[in-house]
Amino acid sequence: MAKRSRRKLLLIVATATVLAAMIGLLRAEGRMFLCACGHFAVWVSNWCSSTTSQQLLDPYSLTHILHGFLFFWLITLLLRPMPRGWQLWLALLFESAWEVFENTPYVINKYRTETAALGYQGDTIVNSLGDLACALVGFLVARRLGARRSLFVFLLIELILTVWIHDSLLLQILMLIRPIQAIKLWQTCHP
Repeated sequence: MAKRSRRKLLLIVATATVLAAMIGLLRAEGRMFLCACGHFAVWVSNWCSSTTSQQLLDPYSLTHILHGFLFFWLITLLLRPMPRGWQLWLALLFESAWEVFENTPYVINKYRTETAALGYQGDTIVNSLGDLACALVGFLVARRLGARRSLFVFLLIELILTVWIHDSLLLQILMLIRPIQAIKLWQTCHP
């Protein structure tokens, strides 16, 4: 029993360490904790809003749910024997690393110049925490659904995002790697 308690404590400490490191690194990158707009919102539905990526959740949070699906597939493929708690921790580590990398000047400028995210200034820490939570939810949902059903849900979310906000995880990847002007024009917000 004591051995299981030690393992559980180690997992809690490892989780807290990753969260603290992510928050510390984001602050070191100059990320604000809350939106400079002066108010806090749980959800921003307008994907063309200047508060997208500034509040807890926004339409792009769904792409982070899809990150969780990808992490589940990767971890299941490569590390199936790993205990389930540590698999979830690894997904937490991957998403935390992405949040730190996503908020580097290099990626912010890449988003700003190569995608529809014109004027993008990076995420607030609260938005990164929301994205992290979404990735963990995605991981757990994919685990519950299994590989085949989670692939169907992944593609369904991609389709919904593409129709709704003219963007999705796969389109983001494409536009960061190989920007296509016609897609960028289609994605651009028109007041």
